[in-house]
Amino acid sequence: MSSTTLEPNSSSRGPHSGASTSQAKDRAHGSLSTGPGPSFLRVLNSEAIKFRTLLSTLILLGATIAVIIGVGALAAWGIGQALQASSSDPQRSAALAAQGDIAASAPSAGISFAQLILGSLAVLLISSEFTTGMARSTFTAVPKRIPAYAAKLLVVVVSSFLVTALSLYLAGLVAVPILDQYGHSLDVSSGTYYRTLLINSAYVAAVAAIGLALGALIRNSAGGIMALVGIFFVLPIALQIIQGDFVEELRKFIPPNTLTPLTAAEHLPDTLEAWQAALVLGAWVVIPLALAGILLKKRDV
Repeated sequence: MSSTTLEPNSSSRGPHSGASTSQAKDRAHGSLSTGPGPSFLRVLNSEAIKFRTLLSTLILLGATIAVIIGVGALAAWGIGQALQASSSDPQRSAALAAQGDIAASAPSAGISFAQLILGSLAVLLISSEFTTGMARSTFTAVPKRIPAYAAKLLVVVVSSFLVTALSLYLAGLVAVPILDQYGHSLDVSSGTYYRTLLINSAYVAAVAAIGLALGALIRNSAGGIMALVGIFFVLPIALQIIQGDFVEELRKFIPPNTLTPLTAAEHLPDTLEAWQAALVLGAWVVIPLALAGILLKKRDV
C-alpha cells in the first residue's frame, strides 16, 4: 500500500491567509528599518518639551525679560535727564530734536543685549546635542533629520519673538511714568509703537535663527557663540574703525545695521531702504539656515 501526501490547497487557507502573510512580512521588515520617523507635530512637541523643561532655557528667557525692562527704564531716565538739560541749551535742544522722537526709543534700548542672549540660547539649543551626544538619539528617532531641525528652528524663533515682544511692551509701561516726570509722554497704544515693537521682535527672532544655524554648522557651543558675537558685535566695531568708501558701503549690509532702516519713520541718509534692509537681513537668515540643513543631512552625527 502506498501512502499519499496531501498538499494544502490555497483555497483551504481561507480568504485572509494572504493578507496575514503580508502583514507578517511587513512586521518583520519594520523591525529592521528605522522608517520615516514620527510626524512633524510629534517632533515639534518633543522639541518644545525639551526647550521649556531645561532650567538654563528658563534662566536665559527670564534674563532677557529683565534686561530689556531694566535697560529700557535706564534709557528712559537718561533721555529724560538729557531732554531736561537741553531745555536751557538751544543748540543741544536742536541736536536732540534732529534725532526725532528719542523718547520713543527708550523701551527698545536693550535690544542689543536681547539679541546676544537669545542668539546664544539658539546656538546652545542645537550645539549642546552634539557635544553631549544627544544628537544620536534625536536623529535615530527622526532619521530624516530635517524635521527635527525645522522643529528646533520653529520653537526658538517663535519663543524669541514672543519673549521680546512681551519684554518690549513691559519696558514701555515702565518707561511711561519715568518720562512723565520729565514732562515727556510715550504712547504705548499707538500704531507706531506697535510697529516698532513688532519689527524689533522679528529682528531678534531673526538673530535667533542665525544663532541656530551657526550652532548646527559649527557643532560647538563656545565656537557658535563666538561666531555670533563676532558678527553682531565685533564686526560692526571693526568696520567702524577701518576707513574707506568700500568699507563704508559694506557697513550697510551687516545684520546689526539693518534694524535702523526698518524701524525709522523716514528714510535716513547713508542707510538702506526699508525693503532693502529686509532683504539683506532675510539673506543673512536663509543662507546659513539652508547651508546648515544641507550639511546636517550629509555629515555624520
